[in-house]
Amino acid sequence: MARLSLSKSSLAKQQRQLQTFERYLPSLDLKRRQLLAERARAQEERAALEDEIEVLRDLVRERLPMLANLEIPLAELVRVEQIRIDEENRMGTRLPRLVAVHFARADYGCLSRPHWVDPLVERLEQMLELRIRLRLQQQRVTLLETAVRKVTQRVNLFEKVLIPRTRAHIKRIRVALSDAERAAVVRSKIAKAKRQRGGLA
Repeated sequence: MARLSLSKSSLAKQQRQLQTFERYLPSLDLKRRQLLAERARAQEERAALEDEIEVLRDLVRERLPMLANLEIPLAELVRVEQIRIDEENRMGTRLPRLVAVHFARADYGCLSRPHWVDPLVERLEQMLELRIRLRLQQQRVTLLETAVRKVTQRVNLFEKVLIPRTRAHIKRIRVALSDAERAAVVRSKIAKAKRQRGGLA
């Protein structure tokens, strides 16, 4: 770190720096609070998706107990054909957002499989989409947690390091300037007294 200059220009520079830090800190703290609120909302949405998945699982257990019959081939009924994802910007953090999910259904004859296969296929599509949404929501939560951590570090840097250190520098410079001014006054009085004594002699 550079040695602190105890001059008036250094004092002005430190005061400007302090003003900049104090002006920037509230907006940084506001961003942190907004990110915390956004993270809480994302966590709630994640919990809601987990609940939806559990409800759908219970519904399938209740309404389609015939899934236990292993003689009916049910593999490859539905597959994810395309997932469209874009990004949205939340307080400078780019978050993934699901636009659409397209499924491909296997061709199966209406008479070759039981009547309950159609509702099963619909439930499978619902479950796949919910799982994709849950995975994206987890990514959103992770990205928001990272953003909150970074902004919190910056807030702490300003609050606990930069602002106190700059104030301490300002105080130190003021004390040094005040001491120098007092010393100059004392020297001036001593010189004046010497001149007066010299004139009397």
